[in-house]
Amino acid sequence: MRWQGQAISNDDGALPGLEMPGLRGAGLLRTVRSPEFAGVTFHEVLAKSALSKVPAASQMPFRWTVNPYRGCSHACTYCVDPSTLVLLADGRQRPIRDLRVGDRIVGTRREGSYRRFVETEVLARRGTTKAAYRVTLEDGTEIVASADHRFLTERGWKYVAPRPDGDGQRPYLTTNNRLQGFGLGMVTDAYAAPPESADYRQGYLTGMIRGDGMLFDKTYPSGRITMFRLALVDDEALIRSQGYLATAGVATNRRPLSAAAERRQAIDGIFTSKQATVTAIRKMIEWPSRPTTEWHAGFLAGIFDAEGTCDGQILRISNSDERMLTMTTEAMDVLRIPYVREPANKIGVANIRVIGGLSSRRRFFALTTPAITRKLKIIGAAVKTSVSLRIVSVESLGAESEMVDITTGTGDFIANGVISHNCFARPTHEYLDLDAGHDFDSQVVVKVNADQVLRAELAKRSWSHEAVALGTNTDPYQRAEGRYRLMPGIISALADSGTPFSILTKGTLLRRDLPLLVEAAQKVDIGLGVSLAFADTPSGKELQQAVEPGTPTPRARLDLIRAIRATGLPCGVMVAPVLPWLTDSLAPLERLLDNLVEAGATGVTVLPLHLRPGAREWYLGWLGRDHPHLVEGYGRVYARGAYAHQGYRDWLWERVRPLIRERGLGGAAMHRTRALSGAATDDQHAEGDYPRGAFTGVRSDGAGAASIGADVGNETLF
Repeated sequence: MRWQGQAISNDDGALPGLEMPGLRGAGLLRTVRSPEFAGVTFHEVLAKSALSKVPAASQMPFRWTVNPYRGCSHACTYCVDPSTLVLLADGRQRPIRDLRVGDRIVGTRREGSYRRFVETEVLARRGTTKAAYRVTLEDGTEIVASADHRFLTERGWKYVAPRPDGDGQRPYLTTNNRLQGFGLGMVTDAYAAPPESADYRQGYLTGMIRGDGMLFDKTYPSGRITMFRLALVDDEALIRSQGYLATAGVATNRRPLSAAAERRQAIDGIFTSKQATVTAIRKMIEWPSRPTTEWHAGFLAGIFDAEGTCDGQILRISNSDERMLTMTTEAMDVLRIPYVREPANKIGVANIRVIGGLSSRRRFFALTTPAITRKLKIIGAAVKTSVSLRIVSVESLGAESEMVDITTGTGDFIANGVISHNCFARPTHEYLDLDAGHDFDSQVVVKVNADQVLRAELAKRSWSHEAVALGTNTDPYQRAEGRYRLMPGIISALADSGTPFSILTKGTLLRRDLPLLVEAAQKVDIGLGVSLAFADTPSGKELQQAVEPGTPTPRARLDLIRAIRATGLPCGVMVAPVLPWLTDSLAPLERLLDNLVEAGATGVTVLPLHLRPGAREWYLGWLGRDHPHLVEGYGRVYARGAYAHQGYRDWLWERVRPLIRERGLGGAAMHRTRALSGAATDDQHAEGDYPRGAFTGVRSDGAGAASIGADVGNETLF
């Protein structure tokens, strides 16, 4: 349905009187719902003002803000079970619980009369709890999802189940429907042993070395010559082979075999000339008398990496050795992968071709897990359903279950082998003007005329062109901004009036407006700020997702900083919150600051964890479960309330000050003492300091920055 057609009565779910700060006097234009934002009610209002004056008692370093939204359109009802497998852009699959913002995955796009697989990006992610339904397909595929999740059928997008409350009609899945995709039923009988089992490794080396390796052992009058060589263009298979050999106690050396040329890629190889080593390799790749299922899977992966091809439509394995061909077909039979053996060509090379379409190829990849990524991709292939994905049943599981939502660039993704509708994720910001419970999730007020009203206010002769801050209460680049597009008008109004402004956001949607911001920067001063507390390392990402679930990964935020800096605009970074005993040691701090230098950050402020009421209970509960040995220490550091003890803050500053200075990330970080006294630029950062590049000015009444943790809800979590 069209967005314009979603108007409902003014008193259906509307906020009574719209009596909210900054909205008094606003007129309700309409209240709307849309399938794309299921469960969210948008209250479109005609606001009489866009500029909001900060109370005089506040110590924020600005007097004026603009907040085009109240509430968060990221609230979700779409979601699937955390174990649901999502198809990655490289052709592999990963449980949705392990996806992070910035990951490249597969979506679909209609091109002419065909829908094709295309590469897309995870834009947001969030965990939630919803009533669970199990969808079972004829091929054996099962998917656990919420009632509001949608899948693509032969008749278009349909919800898993009717509205639970019976409120209105919507298309939902029945046993007459067939889903689109390739399904996972073909792999539900996969063997239980992991790919790293000894039998799998031995099978892989047998297929790889017999397919593409060289073993030489011959005695001449002058002596015995022994050599093993495996040379490959694809580094992934070479690394796996050398690693498997090393695990078996066989050491090899790696060196270049041939350099890259105009029409030829560089080739590296692994070698050994030790007689005992070559003998061990020969023994390792002997044909087993009773090969296991794991050995068969490894063998197919090895021979495919060595002699196989897949262009997205046809998967073949070629060889001229009859024993190799026989073992390949035997392994196909064991894993129940359908195939045909084609006649040998003039030089005796025969092809074994997998048949049955994409579902059979995906079964091959899922059960064998080859090493070479480029052979697994399906980007560009047409969506053709070659197995029966008819719905057998949709059943309520009778209980709520943990679910995961993601937002993607194409509006869909591949879940357990079927095309699933895009999910909308909510960031973990707190918005000061709305109920943090139901209203936060379901009621969003949109000042649809914010840009027009702002332009009129800025044109008044009384306007003194003080700096205006955006992103202080609600993120201006939340999900709804993609639909309402209020920010381009707001940016233009500020720039045209000669008003300097700053934007604080974690939203990647800011990239859309970078050209406009560059143009605006030619007229007025602009500040841009991003918060990032964790280094781009495996441990950093793991900890970040534990304490900031659903927020962009460190890498995604670094990419945002790079994109901003590539335009020549400034970008200050708030290293916040620093977690005592978890992220305050030298190694993670140095790595994070190095990340920021490489990304081009113009300055940083470093702020310790701030435990506001509500967040305090959640964080300390998590700490007690995951790091119980730290609970006592946190009790001492935060004994006096939300702020870390002054002794800890002094210690942290003494640690980070030389790191900041060495990397040139200090200077011009605004806080109250500096604004009033002109103190040195390496003064200890106070809660809420703005790093260089993140803000454009200071309040004319002399007040300085206060706690961003307390007053700027979208920039720190605690």
